[in-house]
Amino acid sequence: MQINLSELFTTEGMQKQYRIPIEMESFHSSTGDYPIVKREPVTLTITHVKNRSLEIRGSLDLHLQIPCDRCLEPVDVHIQTEIVKDVDMNQSERDRIEELDEQPYISGHNLDVDVLVCDELIVNMPMKVLCREDCRGICNRCGANLNHGTCDCDVTELDPRMSVIRDIFNKSK
Repeated sequence: MQINLSELFTTEGMQKQYRIPIEMESFHSSTGDYPIVKREPVTLTITHVKNRSLEIRGSLDLHLQIPCDRCLEPVDVHIQTEIVKDVDMNQSERDRIEELDEQPYISGHNLDVDVLVCDELIVNMPMKVLCREDCRGICNRCGANLNHGTCDCDVTELDPRMSVIRDIFNKSK
């Protein structure tokens, strides 16, 4: 959803509040696509501080379904965060890039709420997702989920330094 910010520039100190439903069905990132299973509308308060400078404050509350890093079972991950952004509308795109303060959620005089939400999700995604603390993961041979039971794979690790002796015994058989 797009919010037109130009109406805020008429008076310094002008403040508007928004309650915007999240339109995305899933979050797309470089690590994968994660369905949004539960969402609350994004609440934003945008204030014209002074001289075409805006302060964006809000809150984001949603649940993503992310696979466990060990066993790949889907995990419901609750992400709740506060949004705080300062936007100087006097700066050009080039100035923002030079200051390493790119704001892809601002286009002209419009604020793209979905892009703002995606930026916040990227920053607030957990580094590691586990279905439970003692998750045993999957078997690296057959792919069975070891949380549900053991598999019949041979798990003996052979010492690679003993391969020459093992070859001698195999030849003598």
